[in-house]
Amino acid sequence: MIKKNVLSVKKLNKIYRGNIHALNDLNLEVKEGEILGLLGPNGAGKSTFINILAGVTDKTSGEVIVWGFNLDKNPRQVRVSLGIVPQEINVDPFFTPKKLLDLQAGLFGVKKKDRITDTILELVALKDKSNSYTRSLSGGMKRRLLIAKALVHKPPIVILDEPTAGVDVELRRNLWENIRSLRKLGVTIILTTHYLQEAEELCDRVGIIHKGNLIALDTTENMLNKIQTKTIRFEINKKVVLNGMNNKDYNILTNTDSEFKIEYNKQELNIQKIIKLLENQGIVIKDIKSEDANLEDVFVNLTNN
Repeated sequence: MIKKNVLSVKKLNKIYRGNIHALNDLNLEVKEGEILGLLGPNGAGKSTFINILAGVTDKTSGEVIVWGFNLDKNPRQVRVSLGIVPQEINVDPFFTPKKLLDLQAGLFGVKKKDRITDTILELVALKDKSNSYTRSLSGGMKRRLLIAKALVHKPPIVILDEPTAGVDVELRRNLWENIRSLRKLGVTIILTTHYLQEAEELCDRVGIIHKGNLIALDTTENMLNKIQTKTIRFEINKKVVLNGMNNKDYNILTNTDSEFKIEYNKQELNIQKIIKLLENQGIVIKDIKSEDANLEDVFVNLTNN
């Protein structure tokens, strides 16, 4: 089944005073129900892009269509179609989560009979804190409360801006589960993050923004395949004699009586050929460990070039 585009951006530009180009002809399409990760260094243009969608920043030129609504012609409908979770924690310390969500729902014009406050609190594991003052909540609970605030009007698209910035590993994992739960409900998610492992774990596709340009956009799997080299570590019983291999295709990192570590071009060489070389020398392979490329490798490779 072909999924429809829920966000379409064409030739989006933002130029600030002083001829500073924050976004340059950005083209992007987001499919219904996917998790799209947007990566980029500080100042790349990610926040500018989100602020344009949120109506906080005016674009210089280009077209933005959200859930079928044109940002220029139907800004209110665009805003209602989005749930935005900011990076900064900004909740009133004297409200309870329940009252805070009810207030937010009222601001979006959601009638009392149509509110799903309890359901949302349960989704983000805050049901037992629904009547506690938010000032008594932990940092992780406040993060989850921000997600809850973004869901009160049942938006089809949720934008998470650095949702796990500054949190510990356990809390990050819990927030990942919240994000996966939203996707199971059919919500489309756009995620900006500095944690490349986070994008690798969660995202169906990844886009990399650098100096206002979208320099890469592909599935996470294809993005990882952009790295042409692979590293393998062999635990062995004696040193390897390097014969019969074209040294343009590999780089020996370690070669001792106990360890052989090689970085090689995946297009020119494969692990079977390396294993055969070792076996032909009577070498006993005790263990093999692969060090696959990750998004950090892809990110560094693309932004450096």
